[in-house]
Parts: sequence; structure tokens; C-alpha cells
Amino acid sequence: MSVELRMFNCATKMDDSNNHHHANDMSLGSLTVGMMVGGYMWGYLADQRGRRKVLVVSLTVNGLFGGLASMAPWFWLFLLLRFISGIGVGGSIPVIFSYFSEFMPRLRRGAMISALATFWMAGNILAAGLAWLVIPRTWAHFSLGTLDFQSWRLFVVLCSVPSISSAVLFKFLMPESPKFLMEAGREKEAILVFRQMFDLNMKGIEKDFPEFALRTNSKQQGEIEEIRSQDKKRTFPISVLKQGLLPIKQMFSGSVKARSFVLLIIFYCISFGYYGLWMWFPELFARVESSGGSPCANVSLPSPLNNQSCYPVKTAVYMEGFVIAASNLPGNIFTILIMDSTGGKTLLSCSLIMSSLSVFLIYMVQTKAQSLGLSCIFSGVSVIAWNALDVVGTELYPTQLRSSALGFFTGVGRVAAIMGNVAFGKMVDSNCTVPILLVSALLLTGGLMALLLPQTRQTELT
Repeated sequence: MSVELRMFNCATKMDDSNNHHHANDMSLGSLTVGMMVGGYMWGYLADQRGRRKVLVVSLTVNGLFGGLASMAPWFWLFLLLRFISGIGVGGSIPVIFSYFSEFMPRLRRGAMISALATFWMAGNILAAGLAWLVIPRTWAHFSLGTLDFQSWRLFVVLCSVPSISSAVLFKFLMPESPKFLMEAGREKEAILVFRQMFDLNMKGIEKDFPEFALRTNSKQQGEIEEIRSQDKKRTFPISVLKQGLLPIKQMFSGSVKARSFVLLIIFYCISFGYYGLWMWFPELFARVESSGGSPCANVSLPSPLNNQSCYPVKTAVYMEGFVIAASNLPGNIFTILIMDSTGGKTLLSCSLIMSSLSVFLIYMVQTKAQSLGLSCIFSGVSVIAWNALDVVGTELYPTQLRSSALGFFTGVGRVAAIMGNVAFGKMVDSNCTVPILLVSALLLTGGLMALLLPQTRQTELT
């Protein structure tokens, strides 16, 4: 994203260094705010209307408006399109974990969700490799009227292709979650999905589809039908808002109240800590190169726009991004192998505590190679926590709340990420030690709070 924004700044003649930094902040902020809004909105709709429908629409929104952003001739329009694209991203992330988990057998669910989370790493590697191949190429540069189409715009278009293709895949090939259909009282549709799964798994084996009865949630079915009937009668926005916030009320009451408060703290701590430090790693490591020593040295760094041309782009940026993305592989493999035997709660707590301790390695960094190594260590350890959080989040809530809860906590995480980025930026020049200690303390707090969660390893989804 930072490279993409630098290219946009060049194309729009944003030569002032302050404008450059504000452009990066605003673009990342617009995307993050969009993800914050979309997370709960799509999660709520997925619990009411179905996972598959919401995935198709949210992926389409992400891909369509992400692609349109590449054609934006004005920065304000670019921000608006990125915001709308972020709404789509915010919906697809929590809903896909609900959808996927509801197909998995309980004995292998943790490993399979961890395997799904591994594709986040795969996407990062693909994006870094694609940027490496596309953005430095000067041949992808031509003018369309007032639009200066440079290589970064082509990169943005290509990055929108997976979302569009995934939306098509879900629309025509993937069934609705049978767990959702059962909870919604749609027995016949659920049986059809089970038959499809049976035929696929038993292909080439002579075996008849077994006769069985489904135990559906008639209460949930009645609630959904009541909500749909109210939707037709409802005319006042306050009534719509009240109904939309009902899942949050349910999350913080009854038997799931305690776990919701614990998860709220964990999501805030990990998002504030991880993104607060992660977004400022390049700045701290640039100070290492400039000062030849401490990353907390208060040195004046040259503006990237005033001291280097936009083209050619330094390919070291993409190489480093590629290496850091690939450093998640050991952590991903580790979680796949031991998630079902150890449980998400234990892994979440241990990895957050280890991430907290790894932050202090920043004071040992003296060279660029060491800074890259620290980035890989922090990323590789942190990914275990993120994978464990994905597993735990899906297992702690019943089907009728699962997507709403994941969407809500994802939104909380986006708020914390913005706050962490801003807070780190405000404090890094006055006293670099304070934000680093703050990040470490928050990650440690999250790790200790995880011990309060119930053990959900290999339990049946409700």
C-alpha cells in the first residue's frame, strides 16, 4: 500500500512531503474505516440472510471498487473508492471463517481453520511478488485524457481480480452453510447440501446416501422469520438501527457475556500492538540506517518524494515485503500441526506473550539485515496468535451470533489499529521508548487475558 500511494502521489503531483505522509495516512485510514464499517454490517447480514449470499456481495464490492480506484484521477475519489472497497474486505474476512468452520468436523476444525488462515500469507506473498513484477515496469505507462495511467494502477487492477473470481466461484459452485440452513429451519435445503457433500466425498465408492433426520432450531427460525416480516413493515431508521444492534446486546449478556468482554480486550490489544508497531517498522529501521545505531534515534529523514524520483522504484522494497510475508510460513505450519491437540486458547496466550517479549529485540537492531530479521521474527510469532484467534472466535459463539460477533470484534480491531498507528506516530519522536513499551504491555495483557477464555478445543459448534 505504501508503494501504491507513493506512485499515486507522483501521478497527482503531490510534491510536498507533508502531503505525502498525509496521503498515506488518509488512504490507509479510509480502507481501514471501510473495513471497520463493513465487518459488523456484513456479519449481521450473514447471520440473518446466509453466509454465501453475503460473501458473493462483499467480495464483489471489494473487487469492483478496488479496481475502479485504479482509474481515479483525483485523490479524494481514490480515497472514497478505497473506503467502499474496504467495506467489502471487512465483510469477507469474518464471514469466510464462519462459513468454512461450519463445514468442518470438530476433530480437525482447528487445523483446517488454521490452513484457511494460511492463505492470508499466500495473498501477501502473491501481492509482494506481483508488485515486484509490475510496478517497476515503465512500459505500463500511458495517458487517457487527463488520467496518467502508471504501473501502480495496473497493479491495483490485478489485485482486484482474486475478489471478483472468488465471488463468481461462490455464486455458481459453492453451497450455503448447512449449519446456517439448519439453524434457520430450512431442512430441505440443508439435506441437499449434505447430499452434495456426500456425493463429492464418496465419488467412485458404491454407497447410498443414508437416511437421517435433522434437528433444527425452531426458535432461531421463528426469530429470522419475525425479523424478515418486520423488515417489510419497518419505515423508521431508528427501528432498523435497534434491530441491527441486537446481536451486540446478545453478545454482552447471558452465558457469552464474560467471553465477549475478554475477546474485546484481546482484539483491542493485539490490533493496537501489532499494527501500531508494524506500520512504523520502516520508519524505525530507516533511522537505523541514518543514525548507524539505535532505531529510536531522533534523526531527520529525507522525504522520499523530494529526494528520489518515482521511477525507477527500488526493487529491494518488494524483496523485503516478499521475505517478510514468507516468514509467516513456519508459524502457519506450526499452528496447522498442533492446533487440534493444543487448542486455540493455549496457542493464543503463549504467542501473544512471546510477541510481547520479541518487541524488545528492537534495541538490538544495528543494521538493515537485522531489522529485516526482526520483522520476520515478530511477524512469524504474531501469525500464530492471529490464527489461534480465528479458531477461538468461531468456536465461542452459536451459529446465530457467529458472524455478527466476528464482524464486531474485527471492527474493534480496526479501531485499535488506527489508534495504535496514530499513537505510535505521535510519541515516536518525543520518546521512542514509550510506544515500544506500550505495544509490549498491550500484547502481554492480551496474552494473559486469553487464559480467561473457556477451552473450546474439538467441541461441537452450537
